[in-house]
Amino acid sequence: MSQRLDPAQAAPEAIRAMRTLQAHVNASGIDKRLGELVKIRASQLNGCAYCLALHVDLARRQGEAQARIDMLPAWREAGELYAERERAALALAEAVTRIGDAGVPEPVYAQAARHFEPGELVELTLMIATINAWNRLMATFRVPPAITPAAG
Repeated sequence: MSQRLDPAQAAPEAIRAMRTLQAHVNASGIDKRLGELVKIRASQLNGCAYCLALHVDLARRQGEAQARIDMLPAWREAGELYAERERAALALAEAVTRIGDAGVPEPVYAQAARHFEPGELVELTLMIATINAWNRLMATFRVPPAITPAAG
């Protein structure tokens, strides 16, 4: 598939606004490794190759174990590989990403609320909303991931 357009070139003010929002999210105090796991999981659900490549790379740079990155699609079945706080954040990421299916179910919200203070919960939800917005931009315009294809 070829790229449809370059969003930064087509609407630089809009992308500048998104980058400002992203800067706020990045400075929110949510643990960087946890944030990358959340962004990877949302990007997997949305099928955004650009964001997946970016956030897998950032997660590795934050010291995230490759096995934990690889197991994200099956995090519920991964036993103790993810801490309870991480599991709460991943469940919330999935519910917010798929919000049109059933909203955010009460058990998912309650679990997140047990592990995150109210301000953190707002920041985490904003982080999830922001990665979903990036996913939608990059996937809609087919922005390719910044990775080198394998030789073959």
